[in-house]
Amino acid sequence: MDESFLSQMLVYLAAAVIVVPVFKRLGLGSVLGFLVAGIIIGPWGLKLISDVDAILHFAEIGVALLLFLVGLELDPRRLWSMRKPVFGLGGAQIAATILVVTGIAYWLGQSITVGVVAGMGFAMSSTAIVLATLAEKNLLPTPPGQSSFAVLLAQDLAVIPVLMVVALLAPGAKGAGFDFLAAGKAIGVVAAVIFVGHTLLRPVLRYIANTRLGEIFIAFSLLLVLGTAALMHWVGLSMALGTFLAGVLLADSEYRHELELDIEPFKGLLLGLFFIAVGMSVDIGLFVRAPVVVVGLALGVVALKVILLFPLARLFGLGGREAILFALLLSQAGEFAFVVFGAAGAQNILPRETVNLLTAVVTASMLATPLILFAYERFILPRFASGPERAADVIEEHHPVIVAGFGRFGQIVARLLQGRGIAATIIDHDPNQIELVRRFGWKAYYGNVTRLDLLEKAGAATAKLLIVAVDNPDTARATVKLARSHFPKLAVLTRAHDRTDAYEYAELGVPAIRETFGSAVEAGERALRMLGVGGHAARRFAQWFRRHDEEELVLLAPIRHDQKQLIQRTRKARDDLEQLLRDEEGRVRRGGEGGWD
Repeated sequence: MDESFLSQMLVYLAAAVIVVPVFKRLGLGSVLGFLVAGIIIGPWGLKLISDVDAILHFAEIGVALLLFLVGLELDPRRLWSMRKPVFGLGGAQIAATILVVTGIAYWLGQSITVGVVAGMGFAMSSTAIVLATLAEKNLLPTPPGQSSFAVLLAQDLAVIPVLMVVALLAPGAKGAGFDFLAAGKAIGVVAAVIFVGHTLLRPVLRYIANTRLGEIFIAFSLLLVLGTAALMHWVGLSMALGTFLAGVLLADSEYRHELELDIEPFKGLLLGLFFIAVGMSVDIGLFVRAPVVVVGLALGVVALKVILLFPLARLFGLGGREAILFALLLSQAGEFAFVVFGAAGAQNILPRETVNLLTAVVTASMLATPLILFAYERFILPRFASGPERAADVIEEHHPVIVAGFGRFGQIVARLLQGRGIAATIIDHDPNQIELVRRFGWKAYYGNVTRLDLLEKAGAATAKLLIVAVDNPDTARATVKLARSHFPKLAVLTRAHDRTDAYEYAELGVPAIRETFGSAVEAGERALRMLGVGGHAARRFAQWFRRHDEEELVLLAPIRHDQKQLIQRTRKARDDLEQLLRDEEGRVRRGGEGGWD
């Protein structure tokens, strides 16, 4: 086959489009889909692509772009606050893995040198696989996601020390000692990147943005990322670490969101290409010749890292379920292991057969990660969900207001009340959310608000108001009905997930705040102003609309199950509203209260 650029790109795109959606549909994730697509089109599959190394090096840019976008989400102060998990948890993980792997290798009759090199390679997890999985499953903001990211960052920081150790282990290699010139060059480049990021980047971005040429801004965004990556690669540092640093320096920039939008499409394509290239590099022949050895060692590496990571996670404050997820996420060896083992082979530290075997083990562990996470979600996670429920916290205080549910909605309500000096008893059923808000100084209690005994302990018999702000609509309705049945003097305010919920609350006589209704009415008011309606008139129209809709909601609630009658009544209500607004506009004009400007 003619391996022109165009034909190769057609092969890559076709493989991704055909294979990845199937794996995504099966619940196995897109990462495994890309890896399998690479195996299918690679030298051991259909042999559509043969020059794997060139593609792998090019596709590493996708990992660099991914780290740049992650860096944009972290400002320097937040990064500094992560120093404990980065250097504590990350450093402990790297050191423990190297020590244990070295001990096992020595016990198996290998030299300490082989054990140290293998340990350094296996200590590194796959930045690309872990971050892509965290993004796909929306786990990055969670405690396991944040801890995983901190460990990955520590591993990137360990790149230079690890390569220096490899050089020192080389048998009689010339210049195997510490290269002060290379170290100085690396430090100088990092300092230069920080200096330029603080002093020159924003003026240059402002100048580029003022040209109002979107394609030039995109070109500069790519130049920024690729230029930083090339600088880091030139001095022997991780390209991903360099682009991450560039992202952090621009995290509080006014151009952050535009940079994210420009880089995101390229990141997705190149990261997928990276996974395809990794899949193509799998030596299926070695798997065929020694399947037990390769698979056994890969599973051994995964199991060993899980055994080491779980107690470390617990030591650094993660809960049991969080610690398991954290350990599974980082259980594979990563792409940097290819660099370590390749350098060890080039400097005659490891024989070529050993390098090939270790590389196959790394690849197998990377392939196993999506499958392990699939098994975790399918078999392990439900056990936590169906296991014995955590006991509710002992509620130590009674306040005039009880806030049930402390997500985005409940937090805003509680902040407003607190600002007025009104204290509230806060209850939530998500232990992770409880731990998170406690870090920000809120006194919150864990418990299930659909339980009568919990409401009694929270002081529902003497409280003035219960605000139901839980996310689950069924839970919210059950809580409202429980409160209305057992605490008739307790006023209840809730939010409605949709109009159907609002109908039910209207029949119960409970005031309900519809989730998007208020913001949608506000958007309509602003739209009128943007179309030339005077500010006072637009506000009056919005008020009339709100009052009319709320009145109709109460009238429609009893017939909500009769679809034919509901449709007829809704259409009539829409016509009535149009007539009402026309009449009111006429009154406004006649009264000289302003209208269309």
